Amino acid sequence: MADVAANNANHTNETPKHVFDFGAFVGDLIVEEDACSDDISLEGLQQELEECTNDDVVANILSKGVKLREYTKGVENNLRKVELDSIQDYIKESDNLVSLHDQIRDCDSILSQMETLLSGFQVEIGSISSDIKILQEKSMDMGLKLKNRKVAESKLAKFVEDIIVPPRMVDIIVDGEVNDEYMRSLDILSKKLKFVEVDPMVKASKALKDVQPELEKLRQKAVSKVFDFMVQKLQALRKPKTNIQILQQNVLLKYKFVTFFLKEHSKEVYNEVRAAYMDTMNKVLSAHFRAYIQALEKLQLDIATSNDLIGVETRSTSLFSRGREQLKNRSAVFALGERLNVLKEIDQPSLIPHIAEASSLKYPYEVLFRSLHKLLMDTATSEYMFCDEFFGEESIFYEIFAGPFAVIDEHLNSILPNCYDAIGLMLMIRIIHQHQLIMSRRRIPCLDSYLDKVNISLWPRFKMVFDMHLSSLRNANVKLLWEDDIHPHYVMRRYAEFTASLIHLNVEYGDGQLELNMERLRMAMDDLLMKLAKMFSKPKLQTVFLINNYDMTISVLKEAGEGGKIQLHFEELLKSNTALFVEELLMEHFSDLIKFVKTRASEDPNASSERPITVAEVEPLVKDFASRWKAAIELMHKDVITSFSNFLCGMEILRAALTQLLLYYTRLSDCIKRINGGSALNKDLVSISSIMYEIRKYSRTF
Repeated sequence: MADVAANNANHTNETPKHVFDFGAFVGDLIVEEDACSDDISLEGLQQELEECTNDDVVANILSKGVKLREYTKGVENNLRKVELDSIQDYIKESDNLVSLHDQIRDCDSILSQMETLLSGFQVEIGSISSDIKILQEKSMDMGLKLKNRKVAESKLAKFVEDIIVPPRMVDIIVDGEVNDEYMRSLDILSKKLKFVEVDPMVKASKALKDVQPELEKLRQKAVSKVFDFMVQKLQALRKPKTNIQILQQNVLLKYKFVTFFLKEHSKEVYNEVRAAYMDTMNKVLSAHFRAYIQALEKLQLDIATSNDLIGVETRSTSLFSRGREQLKNRSAVFALGERLNVLKEIDQPSLIPHIAEASSLKYPYEVLFRSLHKLLMDTATSEYMFCDEFFGEESIFYEIFAGPFAVIDEHLNSILPNCYDAIGLMLMIRIIHQHQLIMSRRRIPCLDSYLDKVNISLWPRFKMVFDMHLSSLRNANVKLLWEDDIHPHYVMRRYAEFTASLIHLNVEYGDGQLELNMERLRMAMDDLLMKLAKMFSKPKLQTVFLINNYDMTISVLKEAGEGGKIQLHFEELLKSNTALFVEELLMEHFSDLIKFVKTRASEDPNASSERPITVAEVEPLVKDFASRWKAAIELMHKDVITSFSNFLCGMEILRAALTQLLLYYTRLSDCIKRINGGSALNKDLVSISSIMYEIRKYSRTF
């Protein structure tokens, strides 16, 4: 009991709302011993009491201090009262209960019948479910069979379609004309022939035994018919004035399937057609190019002969040995001029010979060369693309063009050995290079080897003609070439024009070998020019001759564009010879003054010297200069005007001479200022401003 009291105390601490002394309350409980006391067990009472402490009702009762026995009696009385009331309620509702019972019994009977009915339905539904399952299995089986039969049907239908020979196709192949419908029937026949040849299962089928003979007859008939058709079309190519490219594009390419059919189903006949086409085109194109070359040869304008060399004397060639046209165009031997237009018109259409001939036009050979190779490029491009599309073989092109190549080679082999036009040869080399670029842009490789071969044949010929020019300078007869004339020599002009032409044609190419050859030519020209200059008796004339030639050469090189190292070389020579001429010109008019300035003017008059500078020594120089300096300058001006071909060059030289004269006279004036008593000469000295005025007067002509 003490434990119970302790537990109650703990619970009291946890729940302060229900404070009561459970131990004290139970301690007042008196248990009477009766006859049944032996049957009562108090085991578990403590646990039940602990559980009751958590019950709100019990806790409320205990908190009020009510005795349990009294509370129990009260509860029993209440229960008994409620029981009696309940019995009275049942008695009152007895009729309703009887009615309810009857209704329940009726419902039970109805539900029993429904149960029987539903049980029957359940049995029937079970039977239907079994039937549905059987039908489902049958349906799946039938669906699988249907699918398999559809697959078999599609394969069989395709087989029948591929192997059957439609009557309409037979009629077209046997009796129809070769047209678009015939091409479609030929395509169908080709597919059937491939079908029976490729599939091993088809070869074992019985249907093939019935169809194969018919297919073979059709194949033979089709091969025969398309062969005759192709022969007829190839014969049309041989007709004169036939536009081959139009016939190829508008007619033959429409029937290109014929060649593929023959290649697959009759290799021998295909080879015959292929050989017939190659033979036809070889002969036709060879004849066309031969006729075109013959027509071009009538338009050729001869530019140079073996005597038209830089170092050959003009009088060595008889006037009667040269035609009028050759004399008219002789300047084109060395100068590029309008001949450069052939490169600007590189992709223009080829010449039409009969139109040019009717207009009486003549052309340098490089123009004809460009026209011939432009025609070759266009024809080769068209034929190459046609062969690739029609036959599916690029190799056919090279067999066809073996003839045209041979015709052009024959022509070039007859022209090049007699060609002495170095400018024309270099133009042809550049034309070939441009044509190679054009073919590269077209992505057509068929002329690569041919153009390389032509280029290789042109270079040696150019080198040989170039070496002839070089030898003409090295072996030139100076006495025959020399003319008592200080103006630019015609040989130098030829050289300048020739070099300018080659430099211009090499600007975009930077050919090092050509530059090396031009350097060799320049050295030979330098040697020859010096020999010609030495033929003049006076050094001044030699210098004037060199200046005129150098100035002319520089002018020609500048007109052509960038002269490069060669132009710089001649500019240096012009500069050095100009300085030499200036000294010679001044010495001619002011020799005493110049000698004094060079020898004595730098001396110090106040320094001890064996022969000091005196007024008496310089007075004649001053008076002489003052008396005739203007007249001397005028003479110098006239001398320069008559000596130099290029007015601007002459005036530049005159200005340089006057400037140098001013420097000499300035040094003389400075020297006089340092001489004792030199002020006495001031009245005779010409002022620097006066000399400057004269220099500016002559400079105005610029």
